[in-house]
Amino acid sequence: MKTTPEHDSRIAKMTFASVYPHYITKVESKGRTKAELHQVLAWLTGFNDQKLQALIDEKVTFETFFAQANLNPHAHLITGVICGYRVEEIQTPLTQQVRYLDKLVDELAKGKKMEKILRKT
Repeated sequence: MKTTPEHDSRIAKMTFASVYPHYITKVESKGRTKAELHQVLAWLTGFNDQKLQALIDEKVTFETFFAQANLNPHAHLITGVICGYRVEEIQTPLTQQVRYLDKLVDELAKGKKMEKILRKT
């Protein structure tokens, strides 16, 4: 699925720190925890709590956030629709990675079991 260059640029320039509180609110409002959110973030990116906090404090863009991430080799198993896009069909790597994260947060908020969220082959 093709996204527009404007859409991709907007996502790349958005800061992780600006979105992170929304992730917490979303999962906590559905009975999940910040610790579970951090587990999902660690699975996708390889970031521990200290690194996440440093990236938040530095107000890094998603471009920098994912450039520093060690993306999980099973991330390609994340499929489905998020924000009107089928994640497995997004052609721009950074946009796809951000939508992977959005999809995982959505699954966590919807009460999906952690074993299913943290895809295993």
